[in-house]
Amino acid sequence: MSKYFSEDHEWIVVDGDVATVGITEHAAQQLGDIVFVELKEVGDTFDQNDEIGVIESVKAASEIYAPVGGEVVEANDDLTDNPSLLNANPEGDAWLYKIKIADASQLDALMDQDAYQALIA
Repeated sequence: MSKYFSEDHEWIVVDGDVATVGITEHAAQQLGDIVFVELKEVGDTFDQNDEIGVIESVKAASEIYAPVGGEVVEANDDLTDNPSLLNANPEGDAWLYKIKIADASQLDALMDQDAYQALIA
């Protein structure tokens, strides 16, 4: 499995043609206490960089952008009931989506761990 990062502070872990997507720990820290998450539905499709959800915190609302295009095959419904999970474990159990990747070549536009760490340094 390979892990990638976007400049919009989303992470993506690829396993075959399915990827798990979430927000980075850095993003969660910047947002502060997360109080609401709006997610797409299973079956929804989108292109790379499309808005695919919204996260609201006590500080601000922030859009979530698709690191790659594809189709939602699973949404983490636990976040709807308990959005603060994103503060506790944003790069683990608090993933947002599992998506079927439409075009794996779009992964080339993303960063590896080292490049992402340099971005946020």
